[in-house]
Amino acid sequence: MTEEQIASTKEHAGEKKPSMKRRDDHHDYSERRMYMITLEVEGRRPLFGCLVGDAFAPKGSKDEPRIELTELGKAVEHEWLGIHNYFPQIEVMAVQMMPDHMHGILFVRDRLPVHLGQVISGFKAGCRKAEKALSAATEPHPTENTNTHLSQQVMASPQVMVSPQVPLSPQVMAPPSQTSPPSQSPYRPLFAKGYNDLILRSYDELPAWQNYLRENPRRLMMKRARPEWLRPFFNLQIGHQCYSGIGNRALLSAPKRKAVRISRRSTEAQIESDVKQYLEEARKGCVLVSPAISPGEKRVMRAAFDAGFPTIVIMENGFTPLSKPHGEQFLACAKGRLLMLSPWEHHNEKRKLTAHQCSQMNLMALEICE
Repeated sequence: MTEEQIASTKEHAGEKKPSMKRRDDHHDYSERRMYMITLEVEGRRPLFGCLVGDAFAPKGSKDEPRIELTELGKAVEHEWLGIHNYFPQIEVMAVQMMPDHMHGILFVRDRLPVHLGQVISGFKAGCRKAEKALSAATEPHPTENTNTHLSQQVMASPQVMVSPQVPLSPQVMAPPSQTSPPSQSPYRPLFAKGYNDLILRSYDELPAWQNYLRENPRRLMMKRARPEWLRPFFNLQIGHQCYSGIGNRALLSAPKRKAVRISRRSTEAQIESDVKQYLEEARKGCVLVSPAISPGEKRVMRAAFDAGFPTIVIMENGFTPLSKPHGEQFLACAKGRLLMLSPWEHHNEKRKLTAHQCSQMNLMALEICE
């Protein structure tokens, strides 16, 4: 869309709020591209399966963390793998079912006749049909107890795979469930409204996406083992500033903390000397604190991180209740050696740090070390 068209669609949209489900206004969602899609169960109900295994079991072992799918989870996975049957332009690259959400990678090889969102709508409609079939298969006889919750029926039911026999229309609306007695709660949709998408910008990102999906059960198990280190927190008062963040807050009580300050005008030789000096402090138990703005500061914090020393990083972008660390940051948080803090609210835009913000963040690092 042109800038004028984008502006016209938002004329009456109201205040823009942070969201992980917002589409890229400048992207054509019917063109050839690869996407990672995330869909949540409405209300985050664990309808798709349960987590089993050992968080620290090696890959490929029998105790490696994994999701044991319910019959509904199997049916939803089946529907995802069958997207190609309705849209031959799409190759299903991967899927990872989780208890209350799912991730999948789709490769649009040829231009789609519809927006990607309509493909996802059709997928949801197929899942709803499968859910209804499972509910019907476990509908109790009049002599049986009819107070069993629908989700419990679905999770305990025998496997029934149902796929539509004709391409799904994006306008298909699933009718209200007729399987629940009038005394039960009203029908709840299977999936929450909308979805999150990531657009592959470089093929170098694909292995990281695939690894993210494979390791999702392990990360969930680690989060359950150490939730205080891997879930976001808010309204943490440190000195004159209030922060949100993720990580090990005990690092704030370390006996020794030191702010990393290196001028942008430092030479390569000076930076090398500073890196050695700060790493020596870290070996003695000092926690390094920095927004890592200048090249020298980035080098120091990267070296300390790679060496496994505890660090506190001040960030410009804040956190939401569903924020989580990714990749190597996740493992560092799980091991209790990383704390990420931000004094500002979360946003989805790419913003360049202002000189005033840089000054503020460096003062925050000094205040944290006092």
